[in-house]
Amino acid sequence: MKPVPHATSLRRAPVQRRSAERLTRILDACADLLDEVGYDDLSTRAVALRAGVPIGSVYRFFGNKRQMADALAQRNLERFTERVTERLKESTEGGWRTAMDAVLDEYLAMKRTAPGFSLVDFGNQIPVGSRHAEPNHRVADRLTDLLSGYLDREPDDDLRRTFLIAVETADTLVHLAFRVAPDGDEKIIEEAREMLRAYLARVLD
Repeated sequence: MKPVPHATSLRRAPVQRRSAERLTRILDACADLLDEVGYDDLSTRAVALRAGVPIGSVYRFFGNKRQMADALAQRNLERFTERVTERLKESTEGGWRTAMDAVLDEYLAMKRTAPGFSLVDFGNQIPVGSRHAEPNHRVADRLTDLLSGYLDREPDDDLRRTFLIAVETADTLVHLAFRVAPDGDEKIIEEAREMLRAYLARVLD
C-alpha cells in the first residue's frame, strides 16, 4: 500500500487499509479531473462520482475542493521525494551535480506525466499565481533534509537558503518553459540547468 499523504488539509487521517485505498482513489480522481476540467469547474461531487465513492466519503477527508487540491499537492511532494531518492540510490556518482540533475529531471518528468501536476504541482498554483502556503519553502526544506547527507553537508540555514534560491529559480524557469511549449521548451530548460549549475558551483564547490 502506498503511503498516505501527510496533508494538514485532511479532516481525518485514514486508519484502515480500506479507508486509505479510498483516499487514494479520491486523490487520483481529483488529479484526473483537474486535467480535464480545470480547478474552477472541479467539484467534490464530480470527484466522488469519478472515484466511485459516496460523496460523504469525500467530505470525511476534505471540507472543500481546495483542501483536496492541497492534499494532492502534498502527495506530489511525497512522490517527488521518493523518485529523487530512488534516482540517487541508482547513481554510481556522487556530488551536487548528480543530485541537481536528479531533482530537475524528476520534476520535469512529473510535470509531463503526473495527472493534475500542471495545475497543482507542490501547491503554489491554486488559485493560479497564489503562493499563500509558500510551497517552495517546503520543497527546499525537504531537499535540504534529503540531500544534506548525500552531499556530506550540515543541513544548516546556509544550505536551506541555497536550496530555496535554486528551487525558486528552477520553479520560475520551468514554468516559463511549459508556457512556451506544452512539453517544456528544451532550450529554456537547458538554460535553467546551466544557471543552476553556475549558481550551485559558486556556493557548493
